[in-house]
Amino acid sequence: MKRISYTILLFVVMTFAMSNKSGKRVSMIGKEVPSFCLQNIDGKYIATDNYKNAKGFIVVFTCNHCPFAKLYTQRLNALNAKYSKLGVPLLAVNPMDSLVYENETLKGMKAWAKEKQFRFPYLKDGSQQVAKSFYALHTPQAFVIWRVNSKWIVKYSGAIDDNGQHPEKAKSFIANAVDDLLQGKEVAEPENLSFGCAIHYRQ
Repeated sequence: MKRISYTILLFVVMTFAMSNKSGKRVSMIGKEVPSFCLQNIDGKYIATDNYKNAKGFIVVFTCNHCPFAKLYTQRLNALNAKYSKLGVPLLAVNPMDSLVYENETLKGMKAWAKEKQFRFPYLKDGSQQVAKSFYALHTPQAFVIWRVNSKWIVKYSGAIDDNGQHPEKAKSFIANAVDDLLQGKEVAEPENLSFGCAIHYRQ
């Protein structure tokens, strides 16, 4: 029964993601993304350029309401705990339009982060400009960006892992990508498809 329910859930969120007719899938691998500065749930602004010793970042576009994104809250904590001390912190970015989803305001984000005990910055992309610069289409969608000659270059784009329902059985695409980069290697699997709830961009 649980397997059937999860299949239905996956179909629903895939349908939501594909309903974003204004978006198109663009490969970002090897491309530069701009530095950004966004407001955290504590009211302070966090900028990628302020992390002087960062080798890179795990950037995850996520939100409060998406059923699929809800499956990953503790896995994001684990990724940040492991890799932030190695110079690759995790930044969660919420690009959802709070005029469409009233619980996606900064206040709603703060309440959700407190409930789920987030241990990483949870940033509001109110203008949606950061999400647009990554060509993000849905939540959750993950990227690994790496510092190359003072620029941020996308080295991984796609799903967080391959098993939303059973984290103990999951292959972590993010962890594998960061491990490759920390060892000075090219990412073995730099890109794959991810599914979730569509980011509806304001016109």
